[in-house]
Amino acid sequence: MSSEIAPPPSGPPVGPPSGPPTGPATGPPTAPPTAPPTGPPVGPPLGAPAGYPPFIAAPLTGMIAVNNVSKFFGSVVAVSDVSFAIDAGVTALLGPNGAGKSTLFRMLCGLTPPSRGDVSVLGANPRTDRDVRGAIGLVPQQDALFDQLSAMDFVSIAAESHGIDRASVPAVAEWALEQVDLADVGAKPVGQFSKGMRQRAKVAAALVNDPAVLILDEPLTGLDPVQRRRMIALFHRLGDEGRCVLVSSHVLDEVARLGSNVLVVAQGRLVARGDYRDLRGLMDDRPHRIRLGVSDPRRLATSLVGSGLVSALTLEHDHVVVDTLDVNALGRALAPMAVELGVRLTEVSPLDDDLESVFRYLVEGR
Repeated sequence: MSSEIAPPPSGPPVGPPSGPPTGPATGPPTAPPTAPPTGPPVGPPLGAPAGYPPFIAAPLTGMIAVNNVSKFFGSVVAVSDVSFAIDAGVTALLGPNGAGKSTLFRMLCGLTPPSRGDVSVLGANPRTDRDVRGAIGLVPQQDALFDQLSAMDFVSIAAESHGIDRASVPAVAEWALEQVDLADVGAKPVGQFSKGMRQRAKVAAALVNDPAVLILDEPLTGLDPVQRRRMIALFHRLGDEGRCVLVSSHVLDEVARLGSNVLVVAQGRLVARGDYRDLRGLMDDRPHRIRLGVSDPRRLATSLVGSGLVSALTLEHDHVVVDTLDVNALGRALAPMAVELGVRLTEVSPLDDDLESVFRYLVEGR
C-alpha cells in the first residue's frame, strides 16, 4: 500500500469521531451521527414490457442486496432480473459500455426506483431511507464538476451537503483530498485539472461522509499507472476497514487488479459472478489453449498429434500452440514426451485463463 495514503479510520465504518482533529487524520474529522437503517426494502412495480417474465421474489441479504431487479424505460429493458448480494470488501462490476452498470448504480443510490424487484442497502431502501442515503458515497461516471471552484471548495460543498458541521468542513475536506493525493493542489481550480485529477477529486467528494457503502462508476478512467495503483490500494484499504466498495469498469485489466470478486453484466443481465479464475472453470467443456515453448516445435507437434491429447495445433517460430480438453493429462505427458524426443521445453503458458477470455466466453459464448 502506498505510503501517501493516510492510516485507516478507526471505529465502526459508519460515522467518524466527532470534534476537531487532535492528531494525524485516521478518518474524516467530523460527520453527523447516522441512525441505524429501518424498514424493509420496497421496490415499486411499474409494469414490464409485453411478454416480460413474471416477477419472482429472491430474498437475498448483505450490505448491498439486489433482488430480481429490473429497470424499464418504456419498451427498453436497461436492467433485467438481476439478483446478487455483497458485503464488506471490494467487488468489481464488469461489463461493456451500455450493459446497464450505471443504471444499476443509480438504483443502489436511490436516484431512481427499480421497475421491478427490491434494492436494499444496509438493510433499507435507499430510495426512501434518508439515513441510508447518507451512508453511501457515490462517484458518478459523469464528469460534472464546478470548474471555477478550487478542489478544496468542491469537496467542502460535498461535505456541507452531507450536513457536516460548518466549522469542521475545512478539516474534513483536507482529509478527503489527502486520501487521493490532491492535498497539495487543493487551491487549484478543478477546471485546470487533468482527467485523472478530476476523477480523484470526485472520489474525495465521495469520502467526506465516511461512507459505509462506496459506489464508484468507472473511477479509474484517465488515471496514470501510478495513480491507478494508489487508487486501487485506497479501495482495498476501505474494503478492509469493513466498507462495501463496488467498482464498475469495462477495462479487463482494471478488474483483474481490483480483486477476485467479480460480477459480470451484459445486456442488462448478470451473466456470472465469483473469482474470475473460478469463472474460467465454467469453460471446462471447451478447449483450453496453451502455448508451448520448445527447442524443436515440429518434432513436439508431430508427437502431440499422435498422442490424442490435443484437439487442435498451430506451429509458430519457436512455439506450439495447442487446444486441449484435458489440461491435466497434457501436463503429465509433456515432460516425459520432451525427454523421449530429446527436446527442451522453455514455456508452458495458458492463453485463455485471463479475464478477457472469460468475459468473451460469458458474454459472447465463444
